[in-house]
Amino acid sequence: MAAPGEYFSVGSQVSCRTCQEQRLQGEVVAFDYPSKMLALKCPSSSGKPNHADILLVNLQYVSEVEIINDRTETPPPLASLNVSKLANKARTEKEEKMSQAYAISAGVSLEGQQLFQTIHKTIKDCKWQEKNIVVMEDVVIAPPYQVENCKGKEGSALSHVRKIVEKHFRDVESQKVMQGSQAQQTQKEAALSS
Repeated sequence: MAAPGEYFSVGSQVSCRTCQEQRLQGEVVAFDYPSKMLALKCPSSSGKPNHADILLVNLQYVSEVEIINDRTETPPPLASLNVSKLANKARTEKEEKMSQAYAISAGVSLEGQQLFQTIHKTIKDCKWQEKNIVVMEDVVIAPPYQVENCKGKEGSALSHVRKIVEKHFRDVESQKVMQGSQAQQTQKEAALSS
């Protein structure tokens, strides 16, 4: 039995009992001695194969740690990370969040925000210009963001954006109809069970 605070080898199997008497068991994926933090890879709580849960365990709140199977050989090398790809993804995510924050602070309606998200899924080159949505620098959609509010030079870009806007509002309408029929069904079931 190992005392909390010992070193743990990556790949070892350990079992811990928390101060709340919860038993945690898994494979050590990381251990930080100064902070007494242990990262364990455990079977997925979702039950999905090829998935795992990673638990971070603060050993200061553990009453017992048992090494079930100590790994003595060198662990496999860490997978290399594509840092530039991660940086690009982080930058893109930040830009999207800033765009959402701008729309909210500018007082854009919820419908306008939802339409922007729908367009952005298909055409990345879209941004806010005050309360207007600007797509590919060619098409401007003004509030209330309907098909007739799409302005720009006649051509394929304007036509494509209009089709996206039409489809978006068709999908929103059909979703409302479906939610309404589900609500009616729930009310009927409640009435029948009374």
